[in-house]
Amino acid sequence: MAGTVASPEGITNPPIDDLLVKTDSKYALVIFAAKRARQINAYYSQLGEGLLEYVGPLVETHVQEKPLSVALREINTGLLVSEPTGE
Repeated sequence: MAGTVASPEGITNPPIDDLLVKTDSKYALVIFAAKRARQINAYYSQLGEGLLEYVGPLVETHVQEKPLSVALREINTGLLVSEPTGE
């Protein structure tokens, strides 16, 4: 259809090009986002136990949104900053 604009959802939002500006490489982005997604997942798992070891999502989440999508949105908004691991 002419004149329509797609509104991406899930892993395609935010666009990968915007995310690559925030990190050194696509590999660093994958590792960074995966670590944060595991932290978010652990946060939800610990809620029932009353522990507060991990930090929850820093952006507003939607029902049934995956931790990786949340992590990518956090990176895109600049709430998380990737730092090189001196090797």
